[in-house]
Amino acid sequence: MLRSRRVRLLFAAIFVLGSIAFYSAWIEPDWIEVTHHTVAAHIDSPIKIAHLTDIHTSGLGRRERKMLELIEAERPDLIVITGDSINITSDYPGFREVLMRLHAPLGVWVVRGNHEDWWPVKDEIAFYDSAGARLLVNSNAQVRDRIWLIGIDDLYAGSPDLEKAFAGVPESAYKLALFHSPVYFDRMAGRSNLVLAGHSHGGQVRLPIVGPVWTPPFVGEYFSGWFEKQGTKMYVSRGVGTSIFDVRFWCRPEVAIIMIGG
Repeated sequence: MLRSRRVRLLFAAIFVLGSIAFYSAWIEPDWIEVTHHTVAAHIDSPIKIAHLTDIHTSGLGRRERKMLELIEAERPDLIVITGDSINITSDYPGFREVLMRLHAPLGVWVVRGNHEDWWPVKDEIAFYDSAGARLLVNSNAQVRDRIWLIGIDDLYAGSPDLEKAFAGVPESAYKLALFHSPVYFDRMAGRSNLVLAGHSHGGQVRLPIVGPVWTPPFVGEYFSGWFEKQGTKMYVSRGVGTSIFDVRFWCRPEVAIIMIGG
């Protein structure tokens, strides 16, 4: 009787663990959540931003097609991508396919992550231009009256330069800063109104109560969600793709929609 009970418990444990493994590998990584946020701002009219990060794509697969479908339904004014769109150099043609299907009235804007700094594409500016996107590396651009984007190179693998990135941006402008590694927030808080970052994948695998099992370097305390320091707000997205292992648990991939001034 005792042995029979142990056998049943063993099979139950195997079933539960197998179900979790199946869900983590085949369900949650493609179950993209669209999150909606509103940030108060003194601007002439609201601006709707789609924030993508950590796509880690090699081309148009099921996950990427779902992401594109969700963004199209949201109809953002502006799309920003905060790095780690590829895994290795050979992924750039696939990433270009994805980029070419992203469209927004105020453009598609990209900053580097550690993967783009580790595996740079040849003729970088031309690559993004050919896909209908704009790359910001320690540089800035005005996207609408009084609204400026500031793109900063990655702290982990690149060479961020705040002074260069903010050069020429009017003090009275609404400043939206983009960078990859969220721990850089400690160095630049107070310089912009809003920051969007990624890199953490939200932990990718989280356990109830315990939280993220592992986060990459240069995340610090900023593994996902909203943070504020010195008057600057930062949102860290869980990202779309995965890294190292293509699994997620308790940490769905994310497309963040942020309404500024809504």
